[in-house]
Amino acid sequence: MCRFMIYKGRESMVLSDLLTKPAHSIINQSFDSRLRLDMRNPINGDGFGVGYYSTCDQPCIFKAITPAWNNVNLNNLSQCTESDLVFAHVRASTQGVLLETNCHPFSYGKIMFMHNGGILSFDKIKKKLMNHLEDEFFLYIQGSTDSECCFALFLDTLFKMGYNPTDLNVQFPHKVLKQALLTTIELIKDWQTHVTSEPSLLNFAITDGESVVISRYITSKTDEAASLHFSTGSRFFEYEPGLFKMERLNRSQDVIFVASEPLTFERGDWICVPTNTTLTITKTNTVLMHPILDEFYDDGGIERSSGLAMSKGLMGGLPTKNKNKEGTSPISQVETTLQNLPPLQREGRKITA
Repeated sequence: MCRFMIYKGRESMVLSDLLTKPAHSIINQSFDSRLRLDMRNPINGDGFGVGYYSTCDQPCIFKAITPAWNNVNLNNLSQCTESDLVFAHVRASTQGVLLETNCHPFSYGKIMFMHNGGILSFDKIKKKLMNHLEDEFFLYIQGSTDSECCFALFLDTLFKMGYNPTDLNVQFPHKVLKQALLTTIELIKDWQTHVTSEPSLLNFAITDGESVVISRYITSKTDEAASLHFSTGSRFFEYEPGLFKMERLNRSQDVIFVASEPLTFERGDWICVPTNTTLTITKTNTVLMHPILDEFYDDGGIERSSGLAMSKGLMGGLPTKNKNKEGTSPISQVETTLQNLPPLQREGRKITA
């Protein structure tokens, strides 16, 4: 399966400080995932993509089917490019062949989209999804992934809500993006649950260049969704070569990261997003979390199993401490420690009585 990362800040950052230099950047995670709880799928080598906004309204996107860690052009691009909103994605294909058109992020107008997870029995609902789309969004689809079809469905939903995603002058309030994403999830859920009882994992990320909305979702009441974490602070900086951490001088949210897997080994840097939740970053950098209230919602009293997400390589955990008593890194102990945590604690949630 895949991994994604989002950066949104009040100031631009050089892409290399986000993608290549950190020891556990998303690029390094694609071949060296020391926080991944299940190592049967340790490599994300089926292409990658980076999308960012510069001075124009539309996102700039660079994709390739080569492994992200072995792309000279990515290294060169990241060293001389700055942005205050970045999407990055590394792919381990489950649907669709190895083509650039199947790599994330996808874009349409000024909207950008990524997916981590997969739709079970997608072949059985694909025709229904396609028939639901207006022609222009049906014709937009170039690749062969379920993810791109989900993006087309999101665009179609926005359009039917009265917001034309083709018009670069249209403003998309974050509440509108969130509602369109929830409707997209609901449609997929309804179609999919009629043909199979196997859960689908729908970690979606969407942005219009100003606001960002992300879902951590699974069509199950007993399983955890693919992992998702976020971090906020005043500054993200390199304190030793290759080692970065989040600095918090006050309560400001000048720097915001959202990632499938933590980008640093500082446990205190990261908060786990609960399963079946949306995370919204407004254009003023306010972070909001809301539960997705449907038949798969629970109030925190159910201990969800991580087995499904782990079996698909979609469960990245939080580090324990930066150093142990001997002063050495405990990274090799992370998997064992996290596997021993109850599911609710692993998700950053408290067990209710």
